[in-house]
Amino acid sequence: MARVLILGCGCRGKELAAALAEDGHTVRGTSRTEDGATAIEQAGFEGVVADPDRLATVLAQLEGVSVVCWPLGSAGGSTEQLAALHGPRLRTTLERLVDTPVRGIVYEAQGSVPGPLLDQGAAAVEAAADTWSMPARVARADPADTPVWVETMRAAVAGVLSA
Repeated sequence: MARVLILGCGCRGKELAAALAEDGHTVRGTSRTEDGATAIEQAGFEGVVADPDRLATVLAQLEGVSVVCWPLGSAGGSTEQLAALHGPRLRTTLERLVDTPVRGIVYEAQGSVPGPLLDQGAAAVEAAADTWSMPARVARADPADTPVWVETMRAAVAGVLSA
């Protein structure tokens, strides 16, 4: 099957990782801290330290990855940090993915981040898909309803892999 990189593999991310593992995928999850990466490892997945605010740390984790999941629709931070995360950092990541073996991306476009920022991110993902023929899915599911969210993200990963 495929290796999936989940950026920000906290509680919901670990549930998604478990569902993807049930589908036969290998999961690499990121945390901004060593403790978080250890918790991912203890949950049975590959845990790595990477920070989407420092793209080099994320790009270093792409080896062997087929699908990147960007489930940061409920990320914390200032308005400026969130605007950068769902704007220039996402666009730069998309541009860099073109020159890697990564097949595609799943973007979470619902959560506590202001809607216009999530819409901006979704538009960037859709533009990248059109520009570079990159398989991409924009997932819109209420993250408060974890089972529905997990199934929506899981289906989006399957959609990227089957495209």
